[in-house]
Amino acid sequence: MNCRIVVTNDDGVDSAGIQVLARYLEKAGHDVTIIAPDYDASGTGTSLGTYSASRPIRFKETKVESFGGSVFAVAGPPALCSLLASNEAFCNRPDLVVSGINAGMNVGRSVVHSGTVGAAIAAQNFGMRGLAVSVGGADQWYWECAADIALQVVPSILSGPDRSVTNVNVPGLPIESVKGLKWGHLARLGSVRGVVKRLTSSNIYVENVRTDYNPERNTDLALTREGFATITCLQGATEVWNSFSIAGEEFDVNSRVCGAMAGDSVCPPLAYASQI
Repeated sequence: MNCRIVVTNDDGVDSAGIQVLARYLEKAGHDVTIIAPDYDASGTGTSLGTYSASRPIRFKETKVESFGGSVFAVAGPPALCSLLASNEAFCNRPDLVVSGINAGMNVGRSVVHSGTVGAAIAAQNFGMRGLAVSVGGADQWYWECAADIALQVVPSILSGPDRSVTNVNVPGLPIESVKGLKWGHLARLGSVRGVVKRLTSSNIYVENVRTDYNPERNTDLALTREGFATITCLQGATEVWNSFSIAGEEFDVNSRVCGAMAGDSVCPPLAYASQI
């Protein structure tokens, strides 16, 4: 099943990962357009940046070697690229927004900070399907391995529900060494965490450091460490409700707010529920 695909990322339009991914998708017969940041927008999550009628967004049409589709470098984060795709700025509205291939895995709770995953969640928010693809670091980046696995997943996404978000992580291995593709829970933590290392009178130095966290069985982080690629489906905008929180009723300041960690029910907003 061939379709219209917009490819974006958060590492920038010139990164190797996005170019390999776009070439693989095009070779498979899809109609592919690249709309990606013109800079490294890592860690931007679902941010759209700042724009207004009086502050136009700069872009430049460019080229990618051995890729026949159009390529647009945009002065904005990846979620903004999804917004532009949904508005048909550079091409017809895509059936799927594919974000990646990110240099480094996006696993566990850290997915909320990822610009790669953020573009896929933004695609969902704007009425499209989104796929985020990331690969682990090693002595070399196995872009082709991650692109191959992404291609395997695309037909399932296209035959699935509208507004789906799929997060795929691939260990840093050649394709013949990957043990398979498994469903994985989001790990409780990611593989790294941000730590304030030094504070001066005018600067804060923050670094990502590896955690000593031992991930739970069948989580994305645990499975990728075992040599499996993982797939996890996400929902970007959700509501949390309990028996005493009723839409339209007045809030009681003596009651507690709702929370998924308290076991309260999680559900999509009405806009999603009526269209999925």
